[in-house]
Amino acid sequence: MDKKITIAIDGFSSTGKSTVAKQLAKELGYVYVDTGAMYRAVTLYVMRHLFVTETNFDVEAILRHLPFISLKFIFDEKLGYGEIYLNKENVEKEIRLMEVSRNVSRVATISKVREMLVKQQQEMGKNKGVVMDGRDIGTVVFPDADLKLFMTASTQTRAERRYKELCGRGNEVEFNEVLENVKERDYLDSTREDSPLIKAKDAIEIDNSELTLEEQFEKVVKLARDKIAEKD
Repeated sequence: MDKKITIAIDGFSSTGKSTVAKQLAKELGYVYVDTGAMYRAVTLYVMRHLFVTETNFDVEAILRHLPFISLKFIFDEKLGYGEIYLNKENVEKEIRLMEVSRNVSRVATISKVREMLVKQQQEMGKNKGVVMDGRDIGTVVFPDADLKLFMTASTQTRAERRYKELCGRGNEVEFNEVLENVKERDYLDSTREDSPLIKAKDAIEIDNSELTLEEQFEKVVKLARDKIAEKD
């Protein structure tokens, strides 16, 4: 029987981390955890309470409400992975809206928010057999992960992917708005003081600007199976 490993997938926004992580978890029979969805759910909560608006960013109010935020992934057999629930409400679709994307990197800079979510993420992955994607999985959440991948792609490519995704969901957005959002998130994610987005020294970088989903998946599956074989 194969020994289970911990797989950490980090990278910039819209590099397809979640897509390949879901595919990989399904292929291996592992648990998939989308940490970005957790930060988005917290962001949605504080936006609903108007703690984060275009003119307001009330960190004290956000911190006061952290005890009232309950996050849970509930497995959906039809999808083959878990969707995020915020206080028992499925918010998987709502957290993907452009309004949430505009604010999630700001909320993620709050150290207490990161501390709360990192603890939850470490608990989810303590038994191994997990594929987790985000910004700081291989550097902070699981610095001893058996396999670390770092996904990247050109800014233009990522903006085009995000634009198509949003349009496909029926959202009315301008491409330039999406492009600027990608650039802004890159800057905020990479320059924040607490757990900035950086490539772990032992991570394998995958630039998927020119790769098809199939090519990317084949590459990632081989890396995972090779690492599992090393453990046997």
